[in-house]
Amino acid sequence: MIRIMSKKVIIVGSGAGGCAVARELALKGFNITVLEAGSKFSSLNRAFSYAYPFSRLGLLGGEKTISKVFPHMKTTRASDKLVVVTGQTMGGCTTISCGNIVRADRGLKEIGLDLKSEFGELEKIIGIAPIPFDKWRSLTLKMFKTATRLGLDPTPTQKAVNVHKCTGCGLCELGCAVNAKWDARKFLDKQIRKRVSVICKTAVKKLIIEGGVVKGVEARKERESLRLYSDIVVLAAGGLGTAQILKASGVDASDTLWVDIVSTLGGICKGAKQLDEPPMVWYTKHEDYILSPYIDILSVWFYKPWRKVSVNDRVGIMLKLADSASGMVTKEGDIIKQVTNYELERIDEGLELARQVMENSGVNGPFVRGLLNGGHLGGTVPLRKKDIDSMKPSYLPDNLWVADLSLAPRSQGMPTMLLASALALRVARKIIEAKNN
Repeated sequence: MIRIMSKKVIIVGSGAGGCAVARELALKGFNITVLEAGSKFSSLNRAFSYAYPFSRLGLLGGEKTISKVFPHMKTTRASDKLVVVTGQTMGGCTTISCGNIVRADRGLKEIGLDLKSEFGELEKIIGIAPIPFDKWRSLTLKMFKTATRLGLDPTPTQKAVNVHKCTGCGLCELGCAVNAKWDARKFLDKQIRKRVSVICKTAVKKLIIEGGVVKGVEARKERESLRLYSDIVVLAAGGLGTAQILKASGVDASDTLWVDIVSTLGGICKGAKQLDEPPMVWYTKHEDYILSPYIDILSVWFYKPWRKVSVNDRVGIMLKLADSASGMVTKEGDIIKQVTNYELERIDEGLELARQVMENSGVNGPFVRGLLNGGHLGGTVPLRKKDIDSMKPSYLPDNLWVADLSLAPRSQGMPTMLLASALALRVARKIIEAKNN
């Protein structure tokens, strides 16, 4: 093993949480090393058009094929019904997101956590606005008006997208080829980077713990084993990575994983070309799910029921469900999560509303469902009421903090980038406060 010179703060993960922590601590004079398991990000984007004919013939195989052509996106089977999608690259899942910035706070009031201040501050830093109506496809606008008539109260989605740069390719999840979409890498501007060192292709395996105190991390960079020492370690590797590292280190992680289950209903409208606009430009909010216009890229590529219809004629409305916190992550990184009967009932209810919106907007059947998947992983290090003052679960060793969706005790059924960054910003300020004391 190679011993590396000490750094003051090691942050594991470079997504919405990790980069938000890095930015705040760097502004206060901390020296930061960010360790990212993935490589630097590059978009796949227009290669989608080349792959689609192979998809229609069933030649792309299953959903695991995506990481072979687009290594930044990883898929894992959590159960026979559910696929979990994660981002492993500089910028984390924010690079493969739809760019939605929504205030998600489900379950926070119950534990006494109010993030309104952080939400507002981050919205100003990121810069958000809805996609103007004149950038929407005519069918999307028609479905918006239909949802309004049905009393579903649709709302234009706040986006971290520069509409002047955006080409409306609809492939935000494969990376923005024109740099119109914000992602977490933009937290680390030139001023911040003076105090932040980012090391990619470096997978943290476990914590170095001596006498109940975290001293650093053990990691692997390609074929080289590393021991990196620091005064503080911040885990921001997401609900999967953070839990895996903790368990591999002999530290508790809760078997209360949630993933925000997504199911997309697909219909047919000749020449709809729903991909010729940003995804999810509006949404309707319900008790524990949202509905939003969306073409399910995973289903278009890999799910047999979607193959028979040209992507130009396919229309989709996504349901994003707040699921139960009932999954687990093993120390090997496996995910075990079932879809409950209650969740299936809620999906049935929501997709029936989606069908009504589409049918009343001129979309035809046969209506088919997409691949059940989840891409927001959280709840594995949940905060409790007693933890709010410190923003740190009391069982974590000294010098160790968590700053990602692992802290959120409940699934959101909403876009979660803003929540992850807000939690991380609050944690960063608690780290500063603790250091000053």
